[in-house]
Amino acid sequence: MTTKGSRRIEAFETAMSEAARRSAAGDAKSAFAALERSHVLGQFDFVPHLRVHWQMLRIGWVLGDRREVTGQLMRIALVPVGHLLGRLPVGNTGGANFSAFKPMDIPPDLERLIEAPKR
Repeated sequence: MTTKGSRRIEAFETAMSEAARRSAAGDAKSAFAALERSHVLGQFDFVPHLRVHWQMLRIGWVLGDRREVTGQLMRIALVPVGHLLGRLPVGNTGGANFSAFKPMDIPPDLERLIEAPKR
């Protein structure tokens, strides 16, 4: 039996692998876009949530984007707090180009993975 959570984590890992592949190919911007999808899927679980922010920090560093690096350092510090308090901005893509506290609409393809009924 496949659960909603396992499909979501499987999709998270796929997006993380895609980000790594694109980063290795030297396409940091495209890698970051894959990480944003990963964030939407992984933010519900502590370790995946932290992993995606570390990778976003890494890409921000590669791009020389000080705003992104600073934003990711702040988000890495906030991940434990958000999980402890149960206050996560659902759908937020995790990048420094948006508030770390702002919920966002979830793309329909990802929403199906998050809200799929248990079988």
